[in-house]
Amino acid sequence: MTHRERVLAALDHGQPDRMPLDLGSARFTGIMKGAYDALRQHLGFGAPGAIVSRMGQTVEVDERILRHFDIDVRGFSAGSRDRGGDQELGGERYRDEWGVIRSQPPGSAYYDIETNPLAGSITPATIASYPWPDPADPGPLRGTRERAERLQKETDYAVMFNARLSLVHTTQYLRGFEPWCIDLAENSPVFHALMEAVLETMIESHRRVLREIGDVIDLISFGDDLGMQDRPLCSVPTYRRMIRPYQERIVEMIRSHTNARIVYHTCGSVYRLMGELISLGIEAVNPVQLSAKDMDPVRLKREFGSRIAFWGGMDSQRILPSGSPAEVRTEVRRLFEILGEGGGYVLASVHNIQQDVPPENIVAMFEKGSECHYDAVSNA
Repeated sequence: MTHRERVLAALDHGQPDRMPLDLGSARFTGIMKGAYDALRQHLGFGAPGAIVSRMGQTVEVDERILRHFDIDVRGFSAGSRDRGGDQELGGERYRDEWGVIRSQPPGSAYYDIETNPLAGSITPATIASYPWPDPADPGPLRGTRERAERLQKETDYAVMFNARLSLVHTTQYLRGFEPWCIDLAENSPVFHALMEAVLETMIESHRRVLREIGDVIDLISFGDDLGMQDRPLCSVPTYRRMIRPYQERIVEMIRSHTNARIVYHTCGSVYRLMGELISLGIEAVNPVQLSAKDMDPVRLKREFGSRIAFWGGMDSQRILPSGSPAEVRTEVRRLFEILGEGGGYVLASVHNIQQDVPPENIVAMFEKGSECHYDAVSNA
């Protein structure tokens, strides 16, 4: 099988020749700079990676490293805006395209939110007058078709487009997490006005991009965190009433421009929302945080495995940072046997590989993953 055939077979619930592997194709399957630099040093090759997410400090992985691990997916994003992109504020501070100010505390690996521009007492009129990003900005279109075509025509990898359709997160960043949750609980007009304003901006800008690339991508990824460590973000009835209608419009827009498989990211305990994601039209869920409550892999595979694929699963809270290479290899084998039974699974870490993950464990993860062949399970 080609790399592309392998991934698509898994997502179509067929059985590929071996378990597909992913590193860095999506914004949530990457590797942080510190861990990447240690991995390069351990391997003895690989160029320094450019930062692709300033907030999360993840980097672009050198193609030589991706080929060394035989990674099956290649991802890309739309270009930067010509107007209203990130603005440097000095002192490790910046304002993003939505107006959210972030800063990096001393000694921290991340950029934290410093200012939520729509916090406090606001009205729908406040939201209507807010300076939203211009969805007609030509920057995101520049070179995007060329990047997608090159990957589709000149390689045999599955091609993933990283869409910036994180509606829940963006509205939380704008409003602040506590006010956002209060608005959600109270069915506030502010909640709906904010969701509508952000959604319209996102949909229009992505409609323009997908018109250009919809026919040359295999996968499209987007997502929000709908789960916490021990429960979903909200009850299922609240999700259906307050969040799902907006996400339905995102999926409808995607489906009107591409047949690419939809990979949806949500961390946390989302067992109770899995049926919602399936009926929404999601074809693969990431990162499959098995350490969260109710996320038992046997039950997930038994109840949902014929209707949705699983992408991720490799524990990043204990095994990857603190386990031995032998423990990592054992866990990869376990994931293959459970989530990968009959196909329907792509191996990746649960969210981005963090700074404290030893390079030996990263090597063990992908080397063991590449050995997991369906036609030779005894050798996996």
